[in-house]
Amino acid sequence: MKYNAVDVIKPKLYKNVFPYEEIPKIKFNNIQLPMNIPDNIWITDTTFRDGQQSMTSMNSEQMVKLFDFLHELDNESGIIKQTEFFLYSQKDRKAVEECMKKDYKFPEITSWIRANKEDFNLVKSMGIKETGILMSCSDYHIFNKLNKTRAEAMKMYLDIAYAALENGIVPRCHFEDITRADFYGFVVPLAKNLMEMRKDSKINVKIRACDTLGVGVSHAGVELPRSVPAIIHGLKYYADVPSESIEWHGHNDYYAAVTNSTTSWLYGGSSVNTTLFGIGERVGNTPLEAMVIEYAQIKGNVKSMKLKVINEIEKYFEKELNYDIPPKTPFVGSEFNVTKAGIHADGLLKDEEIYNSFDTRKILDKAPLVAINSYSGISSIAYWINSYFGLKDNNKIHKNDERLLSIKNKIDEEYENGRTTNISSEEMENMSNHYIFSLINKAI
Repeated sequence: MKYNAVDVIKPKLYKNVFPYEEIPKIKFNNIQLPMNIPDNIWITDTTFRDGQQSMTSMNSEQMVKLFDFLHELDNESGIIKQTEFFLYSQKDRKAVEECMKKDYKFPEITSWIRANKEDFNLVKSMGIKETGILMSCSDYHIFNKLNKTRAEAMKMYLDIAYAALENGIVPRCHFEDITRADFYGFVVPLAKNLMEMRKDSKINVKIRACDTLGVGVSHAGVELPRSVPAIIHGLKYYADVPSESIEWHGHNDYYAAVTNSTTSWLYGGSSVNTTLFGIGERVGNTPLEAMVIEYAQIKGNVKSMKLKVINEIEKYFEKELNYDIPPKTPFVGSEFNVTKAGIHADGLLKDEEIYNSFDTRKILDKAPLVAINSYSGISSIAYWINSYFGLKDNNKIHKNDERLLSIKNKIDEEYENGRTTNISSEEMENMSNHYIFSLINKAI
């Protein structure tokens, strides 16, 4: 232990920032840190570890199927670089064994353990090349959960990291609750010790900065411990952690998981940890699909990724795992690109780009639609039919087509009789085929 923690008699709980009887405070120091986006950034997945703790447990076959989906989505791009598993149950170990047989390059299989050597034996027995190790950093955890001093906690963490390196296994050190930790008193000394071990062993040592309660803040000029820019900048420049060894793990308790994850990329971290559809503890983790879109915006491409696979994963979650994705969830919900305003529908009919920021049909296999309800006019109905049935060019229906009046009258009759819900896609399909059957039949 070359670098010592700043030991304290009483835990440092930042009660001026986290007064338990009030909502946490954001303290500003107006220090502006430079953005420094790494040349290479990527996504990791923890659906099978942190994610599935929050929902009905998956069986081995379901985990293997989702692993296949992740591989298909990544499509050898290396953007979804890794996925991690528990090893504690026979079910989880069986899933890992089956996934390892596939010998996919991406995503690489990693594991997670507590900071004890008994757990580490599981990693060795499975032949896994990298494991996450829990290293709780805040005094909330060190004093009140582990009942240790900072020096005792650091020694325990370094011992298990050393055991991993002795066996040629990459330790991924999970700095739990980093956004409530004494950054210079504990986080930096621990990180510097780990980087010394990295240098001596010539084996990579990774640090996962875990925003366990989602209290991280992405704004510029915010004080530690909540500042995401200051945490990432500090790991790089005060603890000498290279970008490729820095990973952000965020939760969405304050609606900030995506913003904070993107910020970690912007300020120098290469890796962002996610789950499919954001499943996870309490309100969930950073959604994988959201960070794919963030990656595309930052880098200007998604390499060889097959984004339409996200739609297949969504259907699998809903059908096989009985998981309901809220319909308005960005990019994956059934209504994420469904407009309900009549004036918007008229704009979509004239030019889809007016109210759709990218071709969601081509990229995500989700056609932009309009909701049909009591406020829908002829334009909305025409657009719905064209979009739902994929009618193009000469086959498209225009809002002055008289056959649309029959559908409009039928819809008006429904609401005059007291209906309050939207007209379903199934109802619209039936009415379209009934009143405009010949055109639809010809088009398809």
